[in-house]
Amino acid sequence: MNPIVRAVDVRKSFGEFQALKGITLDVETGEVLCVIGPSGSGKSTFLRCINQLEAISDGALWVNGELLGFRQSGNKLHELSEKQIARQRLATGMVFQRFNLFPHMTVLENVIEGPVQVLRRARNEACDEARALLERVGLGHKCDAYPVELSGGQQQRVAIARALAMHPELMLFDEPTSALDPELVGEVLAVMRDLAKSGMTMIVVTHELGFAREVANRVVFMDQGQIVEAGPPEQVLSQPRQRRTQDFISAVLA
Repeated sequence: MNPIVRAVDVRKSFGEFQALKGITLDVETGEVLCVIGPSGSGKSTFLRCINQLEAISDGALWVNGELLGFRQSGNKLHELSEKQIARQRLATGMVFQRFNLFPHMTVLENVIEGPVQVLRRARNEACDEARALLERVGLGHKCDAYPVELSGGQQQRVAIARALAMHPELMLFDEPTSALDPELVGEVLAVMRDLAKSGMTMIVVTHELGFAREVANRVVFMDQGQIVEAGPPEQVLSQPRQRRTQDFISAVLA
């Protein structure tokens, strides 16, 4: 079976700064991969490259067997148009640190916006599915509320429901709890645990080592744009082989 994500020597530079220095990684369908590491290590940049919010500088990325940003014709590669890239991007859903909800729309309207405007779903069908998704994340009673009326944890759960409404085959989470008050973190992680149990393929950038230990099939530790160590959570988090990984985990748990 082909991996749902394949990265081969992926590099990304911003001017002289090398954010990614040759990332090679496969993610299997149904796998939960947690990516840990210090700030500035390239974790979020890697997610943004997978979702084509950033164009890679070198290497290659495939999602669902499709080479991102290009189409192959014979031995030649042709760059995709913005419209074609947008179509490729539909395979992934992304949840950011900030919730990015439309403040002038209700919770329900936020969730149906993509299915109606992008997928051209009938509004009544989109509303029915949105209500079911909001029930799934524990917010069925907030359909008519506006984002300003919700806590940070509730807004992030709406953001997850909004991403799921697009029927992605892969979910990307970029430190989804980092902007939340500590008492609100648990409600978001509970939704993510439920997604993992349902078989959703997930790549999660997180500092929540307890969540990674419990839910991840594999943990990747990144530093300075490179993968330093990767393996099962019990190995990387409890018995890391690399000194840099040991130092990071000790600092986080201190």
